[in-house]
Formats: sequence, structure tokens, C-alpha cells
Amino acid sequence: MKKDLILSGRPNPRQVEFFLSRARHTAYGGARGGGKSWAMRRKLVLLAVNYRELNILLLRRTLPELRENHILPLRRELYGFAEYNSAERVFTFPNGSRIKLGYCDTAGDIYQYQGQEYSVIGMEEATHFTEDQQRFLATCNRTSKRGFTPRMYYTCNPGNVGHAWVKRLFIDRDYRENELAEDYAFIPARIWDNKALLSADPGYVRQLMTLPEDLRRAHLEGDWDVHAGQYFREFSRELHVVPPRGIPERHRRFRSMDWGYNDPCCVLWHSVDSEGRVTTYRELYVRQMRAEEVAKRVLELSAGETIAYTVASPDLWQNRGQTLKAQGGFEGETLAEIFAKSGMPLIPADSTRIAGWQRVRDYMAKAPDGEPRWQCFSDCVNLIRELPALQYDPRSREDAADGNDHAPEALRYGLMSRPARTEAAPPAERKRKPAFDPLELSSPGTGGYMST
Repeated sequence: MKKDLILSGRPNPRQVEFFLSRARHTAYGGARGGGKSWAMRRKLVLLAVNYRELNILLLRRTLPELRENHILPLRRELYGFAEYNSAERVFTFPNGSRIKLGYCDTAGDIYQYQGQEYSVIGMEEATHFTEDQQRFLATCNRTSKRGFTPRMYYTCNPGNVGHAWVKRLFIDRDYRENELAEDYAFIPARIWDNKALLSADPGYVRQLMTLPEDLRRAHLEGDWDVHAGQYFREFSRELHVVPPRGIPERHRRFRSMDWGYNDPCCVLWHSVDSEGRVTTYRELYVRQMRAEEVAKRVLELSAGETIAYTVASPDLWQNRGQTLKAQGGFEGETLAEIFAKSGMPLIPADSTRIAGWQRVRDYMAKAPDGEPRWQCFSDCVNLIRELPALQYDPRSREDAADGNDHAPEALRYGLMSRPARTEAAPPAERKRKPAFDPLELSSPGTGGYMST
């Protein structure tokens, strides 16, 4: 005779959000200690109880993790209610629903699920799985059961092999072809939400606080922009990303551009206040757009604003013959000349890469009053996504961004052209560059100022 099922515990508000989500893909996580494993088990058990003949798959990366985190707790919780087949690692419920527990320790383990159909798939610690594994499992997430929509659930912490794909889908919300934004939901989990853990082990928070800064930000604060090898560890969405707001008329405005045709072209708009703080308030990020078309779009977006100058990547002053023709120019003409003819004259940027990245880091650092010297609006999505992607490369002592540095390059050019008011230019720089502040509209001899 089956006994009644009594499930102990009460979900916290974040876990309730996870339980109620109807998205095709729902992720729950961030910081350690947020009650992720309990939430995953409870959600899948509730689905199995409330729907007849539901086929569910719950995965961890390794068998020992699966055993400790899910098999043993589920055997205790479901004893006498659901039958457990230890050989197949399957719980069978009285209504015919099944929860199969599996693992993917090696790349080949994924193929044991080929051809199988699961209405629900739960990926515990999803960042331990590769993107290829996730994509393959998604092909198994289907059902012929009427009245039920297939769905996948994920729990996750920042870091590990799957950091990039989890962050892209659920944090950056950067979707590729056939990926729909409405299919993805992310519920952040913090240790502060897990009252049961805080009560049982108050010292756990202190343990997390003793970690090195990057690990502390990832594991205690659930910061997805911190990972090993990151060049801009100073970058923090909480500190540097602000909601869009009005820019006071008295603030000086300027633009910076990293040119690209096949690669993205990124244009950033910046403002500077009386204390020298810079705010990046707009971005244009396009591919395969000719120079005159980019200029037209930039001028349209700048309508009604007074722009002091536009600084751009030095390659626009190179004559590249036939390549240039495809991008809107003529042989013997530079792209900088095309922009000038289109009403958008440019100033060549300082291309010193290492010094430029250091300037960006300096602006990310807090000023004596505790505020950062640079912030950007939250709708500058490509800049926000690419800044954490820059990786430190010890072989070259520079960066290895794997093509994700177009917006940071534009930011570098902008900040390099905006000297801090309290800083003096180094003697070497004074010798090889005109001694002017691009923000002073009355400075002579630049030929690059414009008003739109």
C-alpha cells in the first residue's frame, strides 16, 4: 500500500519564482548557497506528481555528484511513495510519471540519451556542461503529450566550462537565429534568500567573504562578469551600469568609433561632467554598413546634440584600394575622407593598446568619493557584454578577446582622447601629439570638431 507523500520545507520567494516560471528554459542560480539543488528536486517531483505519465530527466555532470545531491535525498523523500529502480536510476510514481537520473561525465556520455524523449529536463549545475551537450539534450526535450509544453530547468553558478553559454542566454540575453527571448527566464539566487542555510550555518557567509575578490564576487554575489583570466576585473554591472537618464546640456559630449565592415563597427557616445566623470550613453553596433551609411546613421542619432569631436580607429586613414571600394570609397581615398565628406569629420585615435586598456581600468576604479569615473547606460548592451569577455593573455601581455573587443576598443579610443583634468600628458606624448584637450571647442588646428 502506497503511503501519502509529504514534502517538507517551504520555498523562499526566489524559489517560488522558479516554481511558477512557464518559460521553455528557466535558470535559477548565481551565488552559492541559494538553495538550488533543493529547488530543482522539488520542482521536478511536483511536476511528476501533478501530471500523469510525464517523462523527466535530471542530470548532473558526474555520478558521485548525482548520488550525493539527488539520488540519496530523493530516496529519503519518496520512500514508500515512488518506486526506485537502482539499476536504471529511475523513480516511478503511482500516476505513471518517471524521473530518470543521469550524468554526462565524458563527451560521449551524452549519446546514451539519443532518440529518447523527455518532457522535462533538469540540468543541475548547468555551467559544468558544454554548450554542445546542452544543445544535444535540447533535442531530447520534446513530448507527444497533449496539454503539456516541454521545458528545461537549469541551476548554475558563475564559472566552469559552460560559463559562456549560460551567461549569453540568461544574463546577456544575446540570442542567435531561432532563439527567442521569451523562451528564456533567469531567477537570481543569493545566499541571503536561503534563510534555512543562514540559520543552520551562519559561518558559511564568512567563509565566502574570505575568498579572493574575483571568487568572492562570483560565489557570494553571483557576479557573472567575473571569471579566471578576465582583463577588466574592476568591471561591475552594479557599479558601472546605470539606467538611461537625461544628459545635462552643460555636459560636453563626444563620440568614439572602432571601424569595421565585415567585423562589427561600434560607435559610442560619451558625456563628461564638471568633475571629469565620463558616461557612455549610446551605442551603434552594425555589420557590413558602408562608411557613408554609418555616418548618416550616427548623425541621425546625434540630432539636436552638440558633439565636440569624434575619435576613430587609425585604420580609417589607410588607403586600402579594392577593399575600400567595397566599403563605399574610391581608390586613392581613405575612409576618414568619406566620413568627412558625409558630414562627420574624425580625429585619429591613439592606438597604444596596453596604455589604452590601463586607461579604461583607471576610469573603472573608484574615485576618492567612492564613485566610479566611468559608467554606461544599460542599453549599451554590446559594450556591457564585451567588456567581461576580454581575457588577459600572458604570452603577449595584452588581451585575447576572440573578436569580442569592438565596443571596448571604441571605449578605449574615447577614454584615451579624454585626459583627466588632474593629469598632465607625459613628455613623450607632448612631443608627438598636439597639446590640446579635444573637449575645448576653441582649440585651434584640429579640424575635427563638429556640431550636429
